[in-house]
Amino acid sequence: MFEVEPIIVDHKDVIHDVVFDYYGRRMATCSSDQTVKIWDENEQGKWSVTSSWKAHSGSIWRVSWAHPEFGQVLATCSFDRTSSVWEEVLGEKVGGTMTPARRWVKRTILVDSRTSVTDVEFAPKYLGLLLATASADGVIRIYEAPDIMNLSQWSVQHEITNKLPLSCLSWNTSMYMLSSQLLAAGSDETATATGKVFIFAYSENARKCVKVDTINDITDPVTDLAFAPNAGRSFHMLAVASKDLYIVNIRGTSDATGTSKLDIQTVKHTDHNCPVWRVCWNMLATMLISTGDDGCVRIWRMNYSKKWKCAAVLKAEGSGPSYEPALNSPSFSSSAAATVKYYKKGIISNPNQVPWH
Repeated sequence: MFEVEPIIVDHKDVIHDVVFDYYGRRMATCSSDQTVKIWDENEQGKWSVTSSWKAHSGSIWRVSWAHPEFGQVLATCSFDRTSSVWEEVLGEKVGGTMTPARRWVKRTILVDSRTSVTDVEFAPKYLGLLLATASADGVIRIYEAPDIMNLSQWSVQHEITNKLPLSCLSWNTSMYMLSSQLLAAGSDETATATGKVFIFAYSENARKCVKVDTINDITDPVTDLAFAPNAGRSFHMLAVASKDLYIVNIRGTSDATGTSKLDIQTVKHTDHNCPVWRVCWNMLATMLISTGDDGCVRIWRMNYSKKWKCAAVLKAEGSGPSYEPALNSPSFSSSAAATVKYYKKGIISNPNQVPWH
């Protein structure tokens, strides 16, 4: 069973991103009120704000935690065309018996983009301290911190130009096949009916990241995507939030000439019946969570036939989890008949009161 617990966040505008740290004991939120808030969980499981600060001069779209091996480090991106890197440091003790105060310090600000920076994400730990940003001008920039002890110095390692504006990106955490640096990016462009998800990989020959494929099955605007964590699979899974939810399997194959290529299989799920906004995997990639305009959080699991099915629905009003069978499910008609109720609304005393069409 799942428990739904509402939290009063005290943001003064729309919240655009909520991200847990590596251990799930800390949480970062960002908003159009230009602030970032850090939440910590106490021993009773209650969340409280431990830090809050104005991080940008525009709406903050995304926030990303670095791996704890590099310390308590955050990256944010904003409509103000910049992305910033923040580090938590210990301040001086106020009293002799008090613990040192914690505060977040801006280590650097990245100003290469000429348009809104729509997404930011740290790379998997085995790649080092890399940071990728996506912009509305269609450019992906990958930054590297040569000295992890000096987070004020970041250099552009790769710059990938795309024809369409980009709305989101995701690093692949699996090292199996293909490339050690594998990225997916999505576009929310609405004017053209072309593929909106792009796969990028590092090319040893060109010594740079290049686009290796486009998922042409997804032509609607993409709002979010996420690679599944590494769980020993021989292929990669990518969840895509668009007009519907898509789960994409990506395999590396070779043709008769020995040229490597991607075998991409896309499955669409329409359970939300509305645009899907965010997708997220659990650590073992056995569960997928999606949110949509229907005000519900849907939890997906793979069944015995290796097909993803909606296992639970969490209502936004906090009424607890429920299961919603499909319309063509054998149990739908019986469950609907068992719950339907009729209420008396009034009495028609004169037939002339009934409007005829």
